[in-house]
Amino acid sequence: MENNINHKYTNNLVNETSPYLLQHAHNPVNWYAWGEEALNKARSENKLLIISIGYAACHWCHVMEHECFEDEEVAEFMNANFISIKVDREERPDIDSVYMSAVQLINGNGGWPLNCLALPDGRPIYGGTYFPKAQWLDMLSQVANFVKQNPDKTEEQAKALTDGVKASELLYSSQEISEFNISNLDAIFNNWKTGIDFELGGHKRAPKFPLPVGYQFLLNYFYLTRTADAFFAVKITLDKMADGGIYDQIGGGFARYSTDIQWKVPHFEKMLYDNAQLVSLYSSAYQLCKDPVYKTIVNETLEFCKRELSSPENGFYSSLDADSEGVEGKFYIWTKSELKEILGENADLMCDYYNVTDQGNWEHGQNILLKSTTDKAFADKHGISETELANIIQQTKTKLLQVREKRIHPGLDDKILTSWNALMLKGYVDAYRVFGDPDYLSTALQTAEFISTKLKTDENRLYRNYKNGKATINAFLDDYAFTIEALIALYQATFDEKWLYLAQSLTEYTISHFADSNSGMFFYTSDMDPELIARTMELSDNVIPAANSTMAKNLYVLGQYFYNDDYISRSRRMLENVHNRLESGGSFFANWDILLAWFTYGTYLVAIDGEDCENLRKEFDQNYLPNVFLAGGKDEGTLPSLKDKLIQGQTTIYICKDKLCKMPVTEASKALEQITY
Repeated sequence: MENNINHKYTNNLVNETSPYLLQHAHNPVNWYAWGEEALNKARSENKLLIISIGYAACHWCHVMEHECFEDEEVAEFMNANFISIKVDREERPDIDSVYMSAVQLINGNGGWPLNCLALPDGRPIYGGTYFPKAQWLDMLSQVANFVKQNPDKTEEQAKALTDGVKASELLYSSQEISEFNISNLDAIFNNWKTGIDFELGGHKRAPKFPLPVGYQFLLNYFYLTRTADAFFAVKITLDKMADGGIYDQIGGGFARYSTDIQWKVPHFEKMLYDNAQLVSLYSSAYQLCKDPVYKTIVNETLEFCKRELSSPENGFYSSLDADSEGVEGKFYIWTKSELKEILGENADLMCDYYNVTDQGNWEHGQNILLKSTTDKAFADKHGISETELANIIQQTKTKLLQVREKRIHPGLDDKILTSWNALMLKGYVDAYRVFGDPDYLSTALQTAEFISTKLKTDENRLYRNYKNGKATINAFLDDYAFTIEALIALYQATFDEKWLYLAQSLTEYTISHFADSNSGMFFYTSDMDPELIARTMELSDNVIPAANSTMAKNLYVLGQYFYNDDYISRSRRMLENVHNRLESGGSFFANWDILLAWFTYGTYLVAIDGEDCENLRKEFDQNYLPNVFLAGGKDEGTLPSLKDKLIQGQTTIYICKDKLCKMPVTEASKALEQITY
């Protein structure tokens, strides 16, 4: 327990490890963490629950805390009339999912902070997002009075909302055998592209979120169909993001989203999951078009993750706050006078390069650093060589980073989440396969060992979280799905079978404890977890791919490696369940669309056996091959897909599809010619 001598108030959250919960440990509100103590207290005292959900990097969560939860008048009313529960949505996305669905049913939208009022048994009756003090007190008072005066109507409301939450997660299992074909993919893209901003990238709306999995599908679709608009949509988005304020031009890494359509003004919080996926996306795009800017973005983003988010145990922390010293973005912005003092003779050049003005390009005379032209065009404009410009830019970044490091840093959410670490592991693997930097592989292996030793039991059960040497929360479906996916990727980078067998073991555990026998899909929570008012399924992709779409892909890929037709059948059934949603789903079903492309066009398993397998693997990885899975090793190994493929004295490449292999070759170039669509 922390020392609370200097705090006027201390509540039950003081014993938690979540940074978000600890932020509220000295509120005058008598907060509880989610658990039996709070729920039993609500039942025994017959008090309504306030379930308040947020996360450490959430700006408006901080605002509401200051306006409401630090206020003694508000706290007195809450403590007298409610049992108040604080939830970290990143630690307990299962709880967040239930009450977010309820608030969306009430208001038509949701967000964070999420505040839901519920009966003592947890069934929701009312809720919303951010409330200023007067509205918060008024709402609490009205709801409390309504419940006392209208018990029958309250029960009707609770039943209707709970039924609505359950219905929103119902999936009608498809009994049809769908015919997947190219026209499905064309229809998906033709609907999708009406919402794409082909001038500025992203979607035609603000705020703009990166949504990396959407662009992974568009790259895949372009590779298979050569539809130029699909590639252009990715290229313009990646270029504009790399130039914009959403990207930290000095320290690397991306903010969570842009508040405007130009990627100029970010919401300054930096999330591990965004940066992990964007490393993978920029690596994939580099494979396809070899734009050197993308290599720089990957390197700088990984440097940021290593510098600011890596833990001594070889895991990665969750996020950096948007605020420092109580001001959003203060850590990242500059006045022109600051830059002139720091940069000396290169100040004017770099102020032009980063669009810095005396008045400021943002608010209060401050500047967000961002680019508006290519380095070549800028060098030509100023009559210098690109090499000279590159040297000046690097010197500028070094100087500004040194100065910035002396500022008060944004708050760090230092909890370690399994699913996000798995995304980061895959990011490092993808970057290694594309760029060949051995440090990337070293970090990937360290992260894989961390997950497999600190976050996994001997029975292949995963934990969700890790903090202060302890893992405490049983893992959810996304923890398994992303870990399995990352381990499959790590096998392809190393040909070390232990990672693929671990992926298989985790898959078997997931089938045993998460699968729904009626639909063939997976529940978000394990059958070992205490029940909430609804057991949800995560079906649609968002800023992070859906756990179900990722598991469906995992089953498909492992089915190819292990010749496991049951896995592939499970994968197909899952896709059939959502098939009728894909055409109009856009980016919200992008990961499913990738699986649809695999079933439509087929995939290749490339087996590389022999002493020179590593060099040949590297040759393959110079190419963007989204429908290819690599296998191999110096010996034959134990995988069914490698059986009888080793020829003594030479390294041989087999191009296989549907368990049938073409004649083996010894050169990567010859093998690549055998991959056709």
